[in-house]
Amino acid sequence: MSAVRRLVVEADGGSRGNPGPAGYGAVVIDAATGETLAEAAEYIGVATNNVAEYRGLIAGLTAAKALFPDEALDVRVRMDSKLVVEQMSGRWKIKHPDMKPLAARATAILPPSSVTYEWIPRAQNKHADRLANEAMDAGRDGRQWEASASTAELDAPARTPLPDRGPPGDAAAGAAKARAALAAARGAADTGTLFEVDADAAASEEPEPTDVTAAPQVGWAAAPDLGAPATFVLLRHGETLLTPEKRFSGSGGTDPELSAIGRDQAARAAAHFAALGTVQEIVSSPLRRCRETAAAVADRLGLDVRIEDGLRETDFGAWEGLTFGEVRERYGDDLTTWLADPETAPTGGGESFAEVAERVAAARDRLTARYAGRTVLLVTHVTPIKTLVRLALEAPAKAMFRMELSAASISTVAYYGDGNASVRLLNDTSHLR
Repeated sequence: MSAVRRLVVEADGGSRGNPGPAGYGAVVIDAATGETLAEAAEYIGVATNNVAEYRGLIAGLTAAKALFPDEALDVRVRMDSKLVVEQMSGRWKIKHPDMKPLAARATAILPPSSVTYEWIPRAQNKHADRLANEAMDAGRDGRQWEASASTAELDAPARTPLPDRGPPGDAAAGAAKARAALAAARGAADTGTLFEVDADAAASEEPEPTDVTAAPQVGWAAAPDLGAPATFVLLRHGETLLTPEKRFSGSGGTDPELSAIGRDQAARAAAHFAALGTVQEIVSSPLRRCRETAAAVADRLGLDVRIEDGLRETDFGAWEGLTFGEVRERYGDDLTTWLADPETAPTGGGESFAEVAERVAAARDRLTARYAGRTVLLVTHVTPIKTLVRLALEAPAKAMFRMELSAASISTVAYYGDGNASVRLLNDTSHLR
């Protein structure tokens, strides 16, 4: 049996803006001698910190494989990104849509059994960190990183060699192979073909957390490398004429406008957000009552409104415009089943809560990817807001019947880079008093 080649991959990535101009760095090290065998770095344009970290991991594993393509490898990956280390180790779920295909690429490079992951403090990852910064500096100057101009290794900390299990081999020849492989990989990335795998299949086998003690922290205990969360301020639209009568008013009805009271509520919400000065973006349901509420805030803040169809209210089918009592009287059996089963749709072909949850979750994922690190006002309806809160709490569907949401009330959920969420506020109406 041939000996196993032991290598260390150190990788890092960064974004100046998160998202912003981004780059990665990676270095492959002989575990026995501490010798640097290959370096890689690249400016990748506008991306988030987490995307850049994953790209650094991919580059490092690619270089390791290229160094010794015909040998069995034992690769220890060392990174200061707890997110990447925990997700690739299988202890944290990968929920973010931008992370899943990157994790699938990394997994496909080497047999998973040959790679282990270790978190290290940033101070112990200086070599890869300097490479990433050199790549970002190069991008700032309109060029790409060049190995011949790098001084990153000069700042690398002293490394303690690990006991060697195999012959040193021809490291110089291997480094040349690694550089060629990385160049080919960058060219493939430019045409969208870098490490093509079935990302959906990989994500479907995503492991559940197996170590409770390693579960990701949120709120005040959040890991510092997760970055600022995407913060969604959830504003229910102001009253319509149907609101005080508690009639079903979804996306399949008359699309009512705000009443005089609703317009006053929207104005009060606008004044509240103007005083806070924290809202950076505004996104609205396409329905009229939300667009009117969002417009009042946008006019006050000088912002544009983006429409997101996934934030529309439930289609209540034949129940649109009816009170709860009227539905009970006319469609009693259907109502009882609907209240007990989230898979059941209202009478007449409306949407089930399960269907609404699916599209709201898809909208959430699109918006958290687009607005990472920003505070966004989402102007929407009762069911989407309750659904976002329920999903953040990982509560069952029936929990929605335990929440009260007043017209023009404010709730807040923050979404972190590892897919975790923190509910910070629910049904606040203090701005309306």
